[in-house]
Amino acid sequence: MDARIAVLGGDGIGPEVTAESVKVLDAIGRRFGHDFTYVTGPVGGAAIDATGSALPADTMNIVLGSDAVLFGAVGGPKWDDPLAKVRPEDGILALRKGLGLFANLRPAKVYEQLIDASPLRPELLKDVDFIIVRELTGGLYFGKPKRRWENSRGRRAVDTLAYSEKEIERVVRMAFELAKDRKKRVHSLDKMNVMESSRLWREIATEVGIEYPDVELIHMLADNAAMQIITNPSSFDVIVAENTFGDILSDEAAVIGGSLGMLPSASLSSLPPKNGRRRRGGKPALYEPIHGSAPDIAGKSLANPMASILSAAMLLRLSLGLSAEAEIVENAVDSVLAEGYRTHDIATGGERPLTTGQVGDMIAGLVAG
Repeated sequence: MDARIAVLGGDGIGPEVTAESVKVLDAIGRRFGHDFTYVTGPVGGAAIDATGSALPADTMNIVLGSDAVLFGAVGGPKWDDPLAKVRPEDGILALRKGLGLFANLRPAKVYEQLIDASPLRPELLKDVDFIIVRELTGGLYFGKPKRRWENSRGRRAVDTLAYSEKEIERVVRMAFELAKDRKKRVHSLDKMNVMESSRLWREIATEVGIEYPDVELIHMLADNAAMQIITNPSSFDVIVAENTFGDILSDEAAVIGGSLGMLPSASLSSLPPKNGRRRRGGKPALYEPIHGSAPDIAGKSLANPMASILSAAMLLRLSLGLSAEAEIVENAVDSVLAEGYRTHDIATGGERPLTTGQVGDMIAGLVAG
């Protein structure tokens, strides 16, 4: 198979972890005879410094001409001025909007080898393996009006949480489709007790659920879900939530596994094909680790590349239809953990942490066979 992959490293540790993912993808390519071509472009703070834009037109053109996007991270103290007209995060938001990436899939899996790295008691972590489907292009982050102003009574600001029926229906349907092949249970999160948008969300989720009689639909208030994710995480299978709730709760869920450095994500504009790559003319999906740019450890070879490598595995499976190759990558990560190798973020004592590149080399070596 030939595939063109846009690699947007971004800021902080983003370029470091995506470099290790490319190393692993190259190993897959050599083993199976696939020809992966990589194209790169600036995004985020680095792009602001170079062009004044967080997502230059040239970078967007590179993305549109690719089969998939492997993304790193954006942001850092250098660009943290709250009054700045352009922020690094504008780059990823523009990518999501421009590609129509309405669903963000964030697996929350607890690796048996890392149970001691989790802040939760081990007995709570048995059989924890769920996925959060976060709506990605609506809600507070994109609603209008969105502005800040000052009057005689002081400074004010407004963000608008707005959703259409279509926006809710498509992301809820994706959650049900995923649940069909899992434990057949969907938790739909909202705040219908106080928010009109959530009442619409619950109504539409109920209507979609009627079409999936074999899948259990459970409505849950988002604040209750925040508690249940910590106290009873094994009760979840597929969670679907609007943009802000999904953003916050998926980061909370990530921590129960011990480190943000272990969990990947995929942002999709449509359900992936059951077998084979995305349809010709369709927009590419975007794959990224859920951790941020971690500027405090950038350039020190301390970053954990496993989340980015697992994101690359999702890319193989969901965009290129290479499920067997994806499983080989995932098994290689499992093997490295089983053999006791760790990066600094998941070392619990006694181990000698490896560098970012050493971990990438080990996983690539196992993938190569």
